[in-house]
Amino acid sequence: MEERVFKRKLYQKMLDWKLSSQGKTALLIEGARRVGKSTLVNQFAAKEYKSAIIIDFNLATDRVIKLFDDLMDLSFLFFQLQQIYQVQLFERESVIVFDEVQRCPKARQAIKYLVADGRYDYIETGSLISIHQNTTHITIPSEERRLEMFPMDYEEFSWAIGEDKRYPLLQLALNSKMSMGASHREQMRNLRLYMLIGGMPQAVNAYISSNNLQYVDEVKRD
Repeated sequence: MEERVFKRKLYQKMLDWKLSSQGKTALLIEGARRVGKSTLVNQFAAKEYKSAIIIDFNLATDRVIKLFDDLMDLSFLFFQLQQIYQVQLFERESVIVFDEVQRCPKARQAIKYLVADGRYDYIETGSLISIHQNTTHITIPSEERRLEMFPMDYEEFSWAIGEDKRYPLLQLALNSKMSMGASHREQMRNLRLYMLIGGMPQAVNAYISSNNLQYVDEVKRD
């Protein structure tokens, strides 16, 4: 099954953060599991920066995790990360992503000093429950700007299924209280589809790939 990257509204808010923050804060994207946090952040990092180091703490080795035990020499930390991930960092043009940061609380605590250093941007992702549980022994950085990510709403769903031109007409009809005429039935069909499929990206992707609601239900249950 082809994996698609869907357009998400949160992307613009992330872009607003990048332009307004200019490295003075890190960005924390938190939300339920499987709503598309990692996919969106990876897409943003690839498109909006000259280079990016993506640290997935579900997969990170002990060597990577232990780097955050000692922050006395940040140049050494950055050098090691570049060596491990084989990515060159460029001052004020690169981003370091802490994916599933709740798995490495010391990396989250390090944000205070990394942001103060100012060389690079930082984006964190974390699952809602775990990110609040794994903070017992660390100082939560005040240098985080938080954005919460949700499943796809109906407009994002419409973009995904190729109905991006119909949705503005739906908004126009709603705001002006005009009848939609012959297109009403088609719009109701799409709304029912959204109610059946929901907004989890994997389920939407499964529908587009298979056009099979039974398969979509299996994906949601998984």
